[in-house]
Amino acid sequence: MEKYLMLDRRFLNPQAMENVEIQITTPKKDIGHNPLFVQDKPWEIRIDNGYPNVLFDKEEQIFRCYYTLFTDDSDTEGTSLEERTSRDYLPRMDRVTSLAYAESKDGIHWVKPELGRVEWRGSKANNILLLFAHGTGVMIDDHDSNPDAKYKMVTKVDIPGQGAHMAVAFSPNGKDWSKLIPWPEHNPPADSHNLPFWNEEEGCYMLLSRVWQDGIRMTTLSRSDDFIHWTEPKETLRGRGYENQVYSMPVFFWNGIYLGLASIIHEGDRREENFDTVDCELTWAVNPEHFDFVAPGQSLIPRGEGHYPTGAFDCGCIYASQPVIGPDGKIWLYYMGGNGRHTNFRESSLARAFWQPDQFAAMVQKDKNSDSLLTSCRLKFGGSNLEILAQAENPDKPVLLEAQIHHIWTELPLSGFTFEESRTENTSDGWIRISWPEGMEKLKGSQGCIKFRFKNMKIWAVRGDLCLDGHRLWEGADMENEIH
Repeated sequence: MEKYLMLDRRFLNPQAMENVEIQITTPKKDIGHNPLFVQDKPWEIRIDNGYPNVLFDKEEQIFRCYYTLFTDDSDTEGTSLEERTSRDYLPRMDRVTSLAYAESKDGIHWVKPELGRVEWRGSKANNILLLFAHGTGVMIDDHDSNPDAKYKMVTKVDIPGQGAHMAVAFSPNGKDWSKLIPWPEHNPPADSHNLPFWNEEEGCYMLLSRVWQDGIRMTTLSRSDDFIHWTEPKETLRGRGYENQVYSMPVFFWNGIYLGLASIIHEGDRREENFDTVDCELTWAVNPEHFDFVAPGQSLIPRGEGHYPTGAFDCGCIYASQPVIGPDGKIWLYYMGGNGRHTNFRESSLARAFWQPDQFAAMVQKDKNSDSLLTSCRLKFGGSNLEILAQAENPDKPVLLEAQIHHIWTELPLSGFTFEESRTENTSDGWIRISWPEGMEKLKGSQGCIKFRFKNMKIWAVRGDLCLDGHRLWEGADMENEIH
């Protein structure tokens, strides 16, 4: 069966929708365990954004976290809490950005092992992997047959006073890394989370990074066949003015589309309550060359309550990792939460939230007192199955869920496939099966659209023996006589 999420704009016909809007479904924070780890080592002078890369190694059955931090920062080190609340943070150009490592057997209890790799102030008894590494992104590569390159990283080597350049490295186990290999071509600013991933459809590596253009931040995309030579970064997502700029954006592939976890920094007006804070919004793309916001302005991971220094550990900034599917099959969304404004004093901690599969964003009613209507684009029918992932918005009130099928949405419904004749049945995995006495197998090989009428429901996805059949622009047109 094919499955389509409601955030996938290809599936719906906006001309034929009534009284609906999309609403982000926020993952449930792990209140009982958050924060999972905090800044508690002498060399963790300021974790700052963190740019976490949380991965689950299936072979070793272990969670690994790679995070960015400042191992030298003179304006933070030694300042008391009283001083931090009485003046603004003054970042210095001689700050040292580094990469650190932590691991966990259960995804909850984390250890920062003494790796013995990097000397920090006379000792290698620390969990530092690299000095002078800015915005490092790490991936586990299941497509490379070379065991020494199972783990791959992209980073910005940034040595104060000596310039900066892009580089990559490889590892068989996530701890022992090769020497950094500079990019032979291109040197983008990339002063953010540089996230590499494999694009199965194109059969190449891709990298999401960030540059500055026209006075604001924007996300970029590069490609590589060998993980060493990368194409020039091209814009793939721009925010909404000064007030909502894209700071970083890890992505993951789900159900045939890409979903992005965009950290949005708010600038432009110092009087605004959210000025200089960072929220996390959900984006989506069919092709990573162009992302779009699912629900602009809606937070995916809401910031905690309060303000620095007494507020929640994540009341100021949110920087997410790509989601992790653990050994229990659950989806966990790990993130670094900061308790202060972006450009001021703050402390950051690792946390996580639980995400239900497919329940990322739902279509809901605007007016709760009126029926709502969702209409699909043109589909091709291939069998008898039609199911919808939905549940009551208010479990104490009655619900309405009906469906009917049209050849063209502006015409009358097909005989035997009306709202009144539709039937619903709950399945064992939480989906709702929709059927008609006529049976959808009667429509196999034909084209049409489905209208869903509902009340007191939130709808996340549709699946069944059906597939997209052309752009909505041509619905109802005579394709054989199409005018060019």
